[in-house]
Amino acid sequence: MHTLEAKNLRKTFVISEAQRRKLDLTERKVTGVDDISFTARSGEIFGLLGPNGAGKTTTMRMLATLIKPDKGEVLYDGISIKEDPVKIKNRFAFLTTDLQLDKKATANDMFEYFAGLYHLPKERYDERKKELFEAFGIGSYAGTKISKLSQGMRQKVSIVISVIHDPDFIIFDEPTNGLDIIASREVREFILRMKEEGKCIILSTHLFDLVEKICDRAAMIVQGSIVVEDTLPNLMNGRSLEDSFYDIYQKYQKQ
Repeated sequence: MHTLEAKNLRKTFVISEAQRRKLDLTERKVTGVDDISFTARSGEIFGLLGPNGAGKTTTMRMLATLIKPDKGEVLYDGISIKEDPVKIKNRFAFLTTDLQLDKKATANDMFEYFAGLYHLPKERYDERKKELFEAFGIGSYAGTKISKLSQGMRQKVSIVISVIHDPDFIIFDEPTNGLDIIASREVREFILRMKEEGKCIILSTHLFDLVEKICDRAAMIVQGSIVVEDTLPNLMNGRSLEDSFYDIYQKYQKQ
């Protein structure tokens, strides 16, 4: 079984004078994430749920080694990202809405480029391309320039190149953000398929219905800290996830 452990992660940021005035703050530093810990396991989807600015994306970027925590560590199967970041990076995929595709390239071009980065053998290259392009229906526009594609199509190409190397760990930051209902469903089905394959999946979102449909466990983040973590049935307690989250959010806002 694969495990991803976040242990006591903390991250602060220095902000400018203009930002301090805008936010009406006196301190030069703000805390983005404060002492976050959780464990995600293979064969399950672990959700990080919270409002905008709660610290979800900062947490995901620390998991993906894009930014270093001020405190704490991230372990992939017990190996710290501080010890062997190169080896670990080959074992996970990170998808964010910030991923920028070359607009002059095509899906075929992007697949070939990223396959080269991961040194995919020719036989494996053909197998993965067929599998992933069929999963997202990319074949019909594989030769079209990225600039001509819709946001949904671009997002599907982004997912394909993110998981091209068949990683054990999948880190998704708002994977269905801005997608129409058809593209969102295709992305959900693909994530569930990866769960069935035994992948360890961490999903960050502010969409309650997405968490309800696909997550096994979830943690709720408020003001940079996890305030509750449990299975979906326990979190919902017979109600909608939105109602449960709102009650918890109100409680911690008042503290």
